[in-house]
Amino acid sequence: MARSLPPYSSLSANTIFFLNSKLSSEQDLDVAPTLLSELRTECDDLDQSLSDLNAQIQSHLTRHTSQSGRVGSLFSNIHAQLHGLLQSTSHSPSDGVSRRGMGDELQALAKEVARVETVRKYAETALKLDTLVGDIEDAVSSTLRRHALKNNSEDTREKAIRTLKLTEDVLISVTKTHPQWERLVSAVDHRVDRALAILRPQAIADHRALLASLGWPPLLSTLSSSNQDEKRSNDVQNPLFTMQGDLKHQYCESFLTLCGLQELQRQRKIRQLVGRYSEVALHQPLWAIEELVNPLFIEAQRHFSKWIDKPEFIFALVYKITRDYVDSMDELLQPLLDKAMLSGYSCREEWISAIVSSLSTYLAKEIFPTHVSQLNDESVTGTESQARLAWLHLIDLMIAFDKRIQSLVVYSGLSLFLDEDGNLLKISSLSVFCDRPDWLDLWAEIELTDVLDKLKLEMANDINWSNEGQVASILSAQEDHKSPLISGAFLRYLSLVVDRCRSIPSISLSSRFIRLTGAPMIWKLLDCLLLRCQEAEGLTALADDTALTKVAKSVNAARFFESVLVEWCEDVFFLEMGLSQADQLETPDENISISRRSVEAPGNSIFDEEIRKLEQFRTEWVEKLSTVVLRGFDARLRDYMKNKKQWQEKREEGWTVSRSFIGALDYLQGKMSVLEEGLNKNDFTGVWRSLATGIDRMIFNGILMSNAKFYDGGVERLGNDLAVLFGAFGAWCLRPEGFFPKVSEGLKLLRLAKTQLKNNLVGDERWLKENGIRHLSPTQVEQIAKNRVYIS
Repeated sequence: MARSLPPYSSLSANTIFFLNSKLSSEQDLDVAPTLLSELRTECDDLDQSLSDLNAQIQSHLTRHTSQSGRVGSLFSNIHAQLHGLLQSTSHSPSDGVSRRGMGDELQALAKEVARVETVRKYAETALKLDTLVGDIEDAVSSTLRRHALKNNSEDTREKAIRTLKLTEDVLISVTKTHPQWERLVSAVDHRVDRALAILRPQAIADHRALLASLGWPPLLSTLSSSNQDEKRSNDVQNPLFTMQGDLKHQYCESFLTLCGLQELQRQRKIRQLVGRYSEVALHQPLWAIEELVNPLFIEAQRHFSKWIDKPEFIFALVYKITRDYVDSMDELLQPLLDKAMLSGYSCREEWISAIVSSLSTYLAKEIFPTHVSQLNDESVTGTESQARLAWLHLIDLMIAFDKRIQSLVVYSGLSLFLDEDGNLLKISSLSVFCDRPDWLDLWAEIELTDVLDKLKLEMANDINWSNEGQVASILSAQEDHKSPLISGAFLRYLSLVVDRCRSIPSISLSSRFIRLTGAPMIWKLLDCLLLRCQEAEGLTALADDTALTKVAKSVNAARFFESVLVEWCEDVFFLEMGLSQADQLETPDENISISRRSVEAPGNSIFDEEIRKLEQFRTEWVEKLSTVVLRGFDARLRDYMKNKKQWQEKREEGWTVSRSFIGALDYLQGKMSVLEEGLNKNDFTGVWRSLATGIDRMIFNGILMSNAKFYDGGVERLGNDLAVLFGAFGAWCLRPEGFFPKVSEGLKLLRLAKTQLKNNLVGDERWLKENGIRHLSPTQVEQIAKNRVYIS
């Protein structure tokens, strides 16, 4: 193939003189082939001469090293003898000042010998490194000349790489044994960097030319539904499998060359960064795989430009490319990589990550800016629904694509590769959000708006606030908590958000996303429950059964949601997100009240603050339910407690319970029946225990501590009334009197015999202990004993 001539200005004076002397007329052009042959012969002769000179230098260097080793051994012996002499003089101080003077001189002499030895080692090392670097530079120059003459320069490049490795080994040794020789290492690094700046681009250029001669990139076949899910499409012709003979040999050698250069660069970076930047990632993408992916992806982008509005085609084509050629990575290139001894790399892994990285770059440059622009344009007109739907559709495609890509990795047995957060970034198209957290915030805003719009319809449906029609297979725990259907709807949408959050390849970003979407959903539910409770309280002050049931269902929903969140937070995924809360930003303002609490102080898990608020809501309204029932019971029991004369009379004939006590007890049982039916078991237990405590305090203060006189008939009447009261609570516990400690012990005091109660030791600590009085103070005991009247 004819090549264009270089510009005249780029030629040196010697070159112009040579061309003018040899090609001064048109007739001289006939002898140009002969001239070219002569020049090539001379170049070969010069190369041979250079090689012979290098061999001679190596021979001289070997002899010099041998002699220098013998001299070094002599110096070592002298140093050891001087050291021994110094030790002997220091252990025999009887000779006085003369011996100490001789010891000082010998010590100075030993230091001088050590200094000379160090200088010798430095000179030897510098000479050796200079020779090696000179060989590298000569090899690079020779490679350039052969490349210009279209000769095979692969052998010369391999020689340069071998010399580079030897040089690096020497530098590593110098760094460890003589860290003070920084300037020598720096000077060598500078010269090696210049050589690599020429060698690597040239090797990559030759590799690209070789790939082009192999027919890479191959033509992209048309996708069809019939072969989209096959392991490898039949119509794909993989040039890596079809190459034969010299081309295959050349490609393998070029692949090994790139791997050798990359491993060399990695070792140099490790040496240069040791003790300085240990957090720097030294694992770089495999160059040889990148050279396969880049031209293939450039070819694919010609199709992508037609599918900006149909991103599903883009993901389908990228997955097809990844799947169709991934087997050649295992079968052909992995053995070459093993031969190159490039540790820590898998060709399958590098192929997949390079493809996904290219896709993420394309999404960041072409697809997402288009969607953001559409959102901005439609926000001006007030119609953002289509742009939001397109955004969510794109996210769905990315999540589905990542799952299919991860299946290709797991299929190869590299499942451990997916466990590390940094590695997962390399095979996830969602890694585009790592560089653009503002897009993550936008995604969270769109996701939250979409979910809340759907939940508004759920909340507006009255059926969802009942327990009817629950699906037992999904909400068995919800049934146990007697939670309304609306809590299941919130949990279902929250689970969808969490599932999408799991696809994000970064714990910190997952935490950020869940705080911007999941947490506001919980706050929305809590606000809705609070509003319903406040409405019920405002309309009837919770006096009727309907209002009690409405509050009970809200409490049940809060209890169910709290239990689910507590269970979730025991998972490692949520615990890790909780540790990342300190780095989260505040939730952007919303039209609802949920924005005010987006980011709280970090705890042990991501939902700590929401769990605490749900628990606080339950506690507050359970207490209100108890207070309302207690207030109604108190109103109906007021006449009963004011009637102090009844404790001086015998009980009415035919009545085991006081008639004035029956109405209050009937009210209590009616309300408790409603609450037992409506409330979940745990919170109902809290209600009746709180109610028992309130009734105990009420009866004790209103009757036993009211200075009423108790005769035998009154004690019997009170005992019968309390027995019925205890029986009402006996449906929920075995010893109900234990939840009325003051009343029970007060009745116990009233039933004591006269000799026991009128004892002078009443109220004494020992007396209280002997009679089992633990919840009454001595003053209270004395007052009850004072009001007990015995007839006889």
